[in-house]
Amino acid sequence: MRPFCGKLRAVSFREFFLENFAGDLEYHPRREILYLGLGVAALCFWIFSPPETKLRVVPLVFLLGSLTLLLKGIFLFRKSSEGLGLTQWELTELSNPSKRRLLPSVPNQAAQIVQDFAAGPLLLWPLLDMSKPRVPVFVNCAVLFSFGWLIRRLTAPPPGHS
Repeated sequence: MRPFCGKLRAVSFREFFLENFAGDLEYHPRREILYLGLGVAALCFWIFSPPETKLRVVPLVFLLGSLTLLLKGIFLFRKSSEGLGLTQWELTELSNPSKRRLLPSVPNQAAQIVQDFAAGPLLLWPLLDMSKPRVPVFVNCAVLFSFGWLIRRLTAPPPGHS
């Protein structure tokens, strides 16, 4: 597919979700600690909210967002099976610094964290009780997810430069 506006590339619906939810699940201990720390901090925001406000929009967004950050932190902690079944020579070639995948830029990673945070309430809002503010939670997280997506697209390298 051809680039849109010089930077944005048109993708299918399947590619969009695969890239946003599972495209960066590779072993990286520093990112894992960052995700777990942010997940715990978001969960603490909900835990230490006054009882009368725990079921309002912002605390619910933080509760549901913390679940996805914690889950992704756990997935980042696992080592991939990239080297299974390879010979010793293939393993040494795999660990060659010139073959390593570079991490995205800091703004791109921050936007990914915003998207991951917003994905929890986007996916889990139907589980809220009908008396809870379901639609405002969904709308707030849709805006957060879209903001993260836009920042990722604007900070991504042009096609062919990765």
